[in-house]
Amino acid sequence: MSVVSLQDKINAAGGNPLEMMRQSQVGAYIFPLEPEFTNWRDEQRSWRETAVLFDQSHHMTDLYVEGPDTLRLLSDLGVNSLGNFVPNRAKQFVACNYDGQMIGDCICFYLEPNKVLLIGRPTVQNWVEFHAKTGGYDVTTLKDVRNVENQGRRLTFRFQVQGPNAAEILERVNDGPLPLIKFFHMGEITIAGHKVRALKHGMSGEPGLELWGPSELYAEVRNALMEAGKDLGLKAAGGRAYATSMLENGWIPSPMPAIYSGEAMKAYREYLPARGFEAMASLGGSFVSDRIEDYYLTPWDMGYGNFVKFDHDFIGRSALEELAQRRHRKKVTLVWRDEDVVSVLASQFQKDPAMRGKYLEWPASNYSTLPYDRVMDDRDRIVGLSTYSGYNANLGEWVSLAMLDEESAVIGSQVTLIWGEEHGGTSKPVVERHTQMAIRATVAPAPYNATALGAYREAIGQAAAR
Repeated sequence: MSVVSLQDKINAAGGNPLEMMRQSQVGAYIFPLEPEFTNWRDEQRSWRETAVLFDQSHHMTDLYVEGPDTLRLLSDLGVNSLGNFVPNRAKQFVACNYDGQMIGDCICFYLEPNKVLLIGRPTVQNWVEFHAKTGGYDVTTLKDVRNVENQGRRLTFRFQVQGPNAAEILERVNDGPLPLIKFFHMGEITIAGHKVRALKHGMSGEPGLELWGPSELYAEVRNALMEAGKDLGLKAAGGRAYATSMLENGWIPSPMPAIYSGEAMKAYREYLPARGFEAMASLGGSFVSDRIEDYYLTPWDMGYGNFVKFDHDFIGRSALEELAQRRHRKKVTLVWRDEDVVSVLASQFQKDPAMRGKYLEWPASNYSTLPYDRVMDDRDRIVGLSTYSGYNANLGEWVSLAMLDEESAVIGSQVTLIWGEEHGGTSKPVVERHTQMAIRATVAPAPYNATALGAYREAIGQAAAR
């Protein structure tokens, strides 16, 4: 049987997308840059203590949409209101399926009238591109895929400079005071004699700007930034540190795309390629269900409930109107109990490999594209899901992002997550034989960062309300 689409691949797996993803041979999401430029501990500390340069030029998919129907297309697909969306603004764009379950989220840049740029992991971009091509919209699209798919040929560079010293570094390269740019607004600054666009935004929750321009200026701009920050403690973050930045800002990078079931989504599954992100993604962790719908998430699960606006018609609206009346899980941070983490680490010295806990990779312990661990209360009931996890040198703690039932999401509450997979693990090459181990955890806010919990978090709420 010829397997060319996601639907073909599901059919080849006996119609079971969960088994397809559990046995996928792909590991965690790849950040194709140097793992470390100094060491990941100092690189993590730099975004809190001095300044960090995040290089986002390589790992995200960019989709340009241009034409008279650009905003109509976005309005038809996104839960967000576009009523006040104008050029030089950006939004965290959220798309759902017909049942109100999330396909994903990304950042949408309004570059100029009737032209936007969608950036992030490829799930939303693929969904928008499908409708742009099949929905009769007067738009054109241009996709600039991540480096692991395009052998490194990108249209733009993209850097973030963040931390307490970020403003001074950016003023140095700009040869003067920075323009006043509001949160999720865009402006311009000068670097090495070149005008580059700037967005007020931050991955680590610290102050700074996101900068981008033509890829041919990549080295010149990067060198100018690093030189300007040399005596101010600026460090370039490698892939290992970058993969943990969401643990402080509370952003869950990749929910399970709610596309693998339902007749309404079949045409889309037939459109997606058999070697695309959605078809290759791996599912890992201790949460196991026979229903793929149990892995789907709503905007409220992800902390995006305030993004949902019923001032326009869009795919999933009627379902979300009903869901809005229900109780929802709440996004939190789980702070893992030190001694239980140590027990997992100590178990690596068991002589019998089957008695060792699933290895905790430092600093990011995600080993699959879609991590789903079950979280239990003191009565051994499943009360939520734990996702991305890792060690943070700023905190001196192992933490994870999670979604818990309301009664268990109380700050300071105690829960237990189960680390490792059932039956000794699946066939993924990143999964060694192991035994599941319980890790006690304390519920903390998400984001788990003093800056993000303050003014940064307030700005996110204000931007979402517009």
